[in-house]
Amino acid sequence: MCAHVLVAEDDVNQADLIRRYLEHEGHFVRVVHDGRAAVEEHHRERPDLVVLDVMMPVMSGLEACRTLRAESDVAVLMLTARSTEEDLLTGLDLGADDYVTKPYSPRELMARVRTLLRRSRRDPDGPDRVLRAGPVAVDPSRHAVRVDGEPVECTPAEFQLLAALAARPGRVLTRAQLLEYIHGMSRFITERTIDVHVKNLRKKLEPNPRKPVRLVTVYGVGYKLVGAGDGTSPG
Repeated sequence: MCAHVLVAEDDVNQADLIRRYLEHEGHFVRVVHDGRAAVEEHHRERPDLVVLDVMMPVMSGLEACRTLRAESDVAVLMLTARSTEEDLLTGLDLGADDYVTKPYSPRELMARVRTLLRRSRRDPDGPDRVLRAGPVAVDPSRHAVRVDGEPVECTPAEFQLLAALAARPGRVLTRAQLLEYIHGMSRFITERTIDVHVKNLRKKLEPNPRKPVRLVTVYGVGYKLVGAGDGTSPG
């Protein structure tokens, strides 16, 4: 799976290491060393994946992620030396799809890259069936979401979560189950990240995100996607 990857990392040695591993896997790689350069390069090249270090000069990785998310659903993988849960959740709240904390294994980083690229790309051999739950339609083969017929842009992680729920309308999935669908087994990601993705999805799916009637919470259990005719009601 050859892809165009933009790496923004102010540590020259780290950036070179990531570049070499990505190129070894067949990817085309562009490297920049600050957040503003990352945003400008994204405007020019429209990469498939952006790898953003959090602590960078000129513009931080968090600010760069915020800017990218305002205009694109490109897959974003963040690198950080900060390992507290709140720091991770801040990045995810801004729209990052995954997080890797330093120090990390380059092999693990490449595995995360492969997972994100699989999630963010259309699978030509995938199912053609559109998943529906009331006004929400999820098309896995085209990586597309519509609500009341209108297109909605989702990040790769948001799309994966929504597709898992749309495939089981009315069925409750626990945070642990949703975490497995999105991130797999990861020591860096906790179940609270699901709440962040759900909050961001509700802004896109709900008439009133403060009073959700489509992506609803089942307290003490998890979340479900409610659709007309599935025998469920918001609760």
